Amino acid sequence: MPAALKQHDFFDQVYQVVRLVPKGRVTSYGAIAKYLGAASSSRVVGYAMNAAHSQKKAVPAHRVLNRNGELTGKHHFATPFLMQELLEKEGIKVVDDKVKDFEKKFWDPMKELAL
Repeated sequence: MPAALKQHDFFDQVYQVVRLVPKGRVTSYGAIAKYLGAASSSRVVGYAMNAAHSQKKAVPAHRVLNRNGELTGKHHFATPFLMQELLEKEGIKVVDDKVKDFEKKFWDPMKELAL
């Protein structure tokens, strides 16, 4: 399979997982990559989030953070504060670009989507 098609398929898988993250919860690039069997591909998950706006079906990219709960993707949103605003609408408190109580709000697809 050509690399471009593989990447497209991986992005689609990322979007499917992100759409399952419940409101009021967050996950990380690395947790998604690990769930998809590509633990070293957290950066590629980030690339998928950067392109999420092009999807016909909404992808709640604001719920995907770095492993420390920081809003590292905020500069890819329409305004510098939109990511934080979307999280706060869902009841998630953000202080200095970091989710407060990240561990409590963290949604791990390895646990949540286990069969």
